[in-house]
Amino acid sequence: MKLSLQALASLKGKQRIAMLTAYNCPVARSLEQAGIPVILVGDSVGMVEMGFASTRDVTMEHMLYHVAAVRRGAPNTHIIGDLPHLSYESPTQAVENAKKLIAAGADSVKLEGPYFDAIEHICAAGIEVVAHTGLTPQKATSFKKVGRDAQEAEQILLDSIKLQNAGAGMLVVEHIPAELGAKITAELNIPTIGIGAGAQTDGQVLVINDALGIGDYWPPFSKQYAQMSDRILEVANQYKNEVEAKTFPE
Repeated sequence: MKLSLQALASLKGKQRIAMLTAYNCPVARSLEQAGIPVILVGDSVGMVEMGFASTRDVTMEHMLYHVAAVRRGAPNTHIIGDLPHLSYESPTQAVENAKKLIAAGADSVKLEGPYFDAIEHICAAGIEVVAHTGLTPQKATSFKKVGRDAQEAEQILLDSIKLQNAGAGMLVVEHIPAELGAKITAELNIPTIGIGAGAQTDGQVLVINDALGIGDYWPPFSKQYAQMSDRILEVANQYKNEVEAKTFPE
């Protein structure tokens, strides 16, 4: 059964929330069959699937395409659609683009950083919002851990409270010290979803390519449950050899 963010919030303190990203129909279908309650169609697609050096190259058109593909694979799972870089600079623009993601198949939208007005306006339009604090790749100049000094940690905590007060129904916290992740989680009433934020958040999210071991680089806070790049190489080599040896097709 598809859960709203409000329903997912009722799990806080009772059950950890497992979230994975997906960018295409077959993977989304597998995640739904596994019972993953939330799928994030993240702008991480730009780096792990499209070959971009940054998520800043991802457009609304890209996101609409991938959200629609994931929805076809996971019709009964809550899908979060990422609002890409520069798609929510004003409240009016934020609402317009959020509506596009919902029309494409998303159940809620996610945006990065302290865009409190944008969140308020999107929520006022009847759309659930996931906020994102800590490391925010769309604006970051590096991927170093943030919130390590007291002043920066305090600002992230204050922003988290303001994001909740603006109407966000869930908060992604990325690449911050574990103790800060725990502090934010204890302070908020909405679920926190960590990625490199320690083990005390209300849930965790991984990029599916990182989890599958597809690629040649993975962030230090990810975990590889398989090494699919090696398997793809093996299959491609076997196929090539069989074609050249005239054993395929038999």
